[in-house]
Amino acid sequence: MNPMNLLMSDTNSISPHWHALRSSLLAEIPGWVDSQETEPLTLSLPDEDWLLEITPDGRFVCVAGYDLDDMKSMLSDETPEDLGNDELAKQVKFFLQQTTSKYRRKLLAEGFTERMEMTDDFVAANFEQNIDLGNISDVLHKIQTCQTWFRA
Repeated sequence: MNPMNLLMSDTNSISPHWHALRSSLLAEIPGWVDSQETEPLTLSLPDEDWLLEITPDGRFVCVAGYDLDDMKSMLSDETPEDLGNDELAKQVKFFLQQTTSKYRRKLLAEGFTERMEMTDDFVAANFEQNIDLGNISDVLHKIQTCQTWFRA
C-alpha cells in the first residue's frame, strides 16, 4: 500500500489547536509522512495495510485501503486478461474485508465509525472519530493505543 495514494481526508476547516498539535506530534513520534501544514498527518501502522491519520479539523482516522491499479496487476498475475471494473472492485472489497475483520470490533468498541470510500483509483475502509486537538496527551495516548493494537 502506498501511503501517498491514500491521503484521502478532505480538510474542511483547521482547528485553532492544529498547529500546536502538529508540531508536538512531529517532534514526539517518528515516521509521519511529509505533508503541508494544512494537510492531515499520516503515519504507517505496524500492520502494513493500515495508516493512521490526524486531520486539521479534528478527526482521528485508521484507514486500510488498496490502490486499484496495484490490485489489478496483482490479481491478473501479469496475464493479458484484463479484469473488468466491477470484478476488480468485488475482489478488492474481499481483500479489504479480510484486512479489516481483525480490527473492526476493537475499533467500533472504541467509538470509531466505519465508512467505505471508493474512487476510480482506490477502495478504502475508514474508521474515524472526532478528537479534541487541544488535548495533546489524549491524542498521543490514542496514537500509542492504535500502534499497540496494530502490532499484535
